Amino acid sequence: MDVTIQAIIQVEHDWVEAHLRLDLATIARIMADDYVIIGENGTVITRDQALASYRDRARSWEFAQSDEHDVRVYGDTAVLIGRWTARGVNNGQPFDYVARFMSVYVLHNGQWRIAADNRHQSSRKLVRKCHK
Repeated sequence: MDVTIQAIIQVEHDWVEAHLRLDLATIARIMADDYVIIGENGTVITRDQALASYRDRARSWEFAQSDEHDVRVYGDTAVLIGRWTARGVNNGQPFDYVARFMSVYVLHNGQWRIAADNRHQSSRKLVRKCHK
């Protein structure tokens, strides 16, 4: 596997581990300064809004995993397409889902950082059927 692709996948694994531990310093370090995420309903969430949503600790993960990675590198930019599986609690409500995602990574001062995320939640049944 290409060294650049390995580096991007490692950052993705660090991202997942940081979510499991609610390690806000690592999450913030991985996010580009102008990071945005497009929510399920099309809302645009900024870096500051995303970090604030973690600070109140109303969300926690007991399981999170990122896999089925397809990385495409375009110079100092890369697109990572994958599958995110997560289980935990958000504002007192349990969640257990699988999502397809696309993240845009940018190389900044020698470090790969996430500039944008877009996730589309799927039912576990649908995702498993597609991979049989």
